[in-house]
Amino acid sequence: MEQEWRTLAVVEGRPLRGGTGLIRERARAEHGLAYEIRYPAGVASAEHSHDHDSIVHVLEGRLRGTVDGVWCELGPGDVVVHPRGVRHHVEALADSRWIEFKAPLPGRPPVG
Repeated sequence: MEQEWRTLAVVEGRPLRGGTGLIRERARAEHGLAYEIRYPAGVASAEHSHDHDSIVHVLEGRLRGTVDGVWCELGPGDVVVHPRGVRHHVEALADSRWIEFKAPLPGRPPVG
């Protein structure tokens, strides 16, 4: 059964800037999970780090962000890794949708 979309206003305890996004869980395994996330243009996460690795695979739109202070820009088909403990952030330059894989399972819910 497909999960319902929920409003996404907080990532790793920090409020999103520029509005809210949408999130739904797509799959869960013993040691990881996958979310589908949507940000409208202009929405951004604050810089943060977490207790798991995240792999972001962009499906639609355009994202810009940093990983350990290095800037990157992503479009459909692009992938970036946010390693455990490394500071990063993401901003939607256009209405965007991506799949985010997290492993191991986060110690606490990373989004809200």
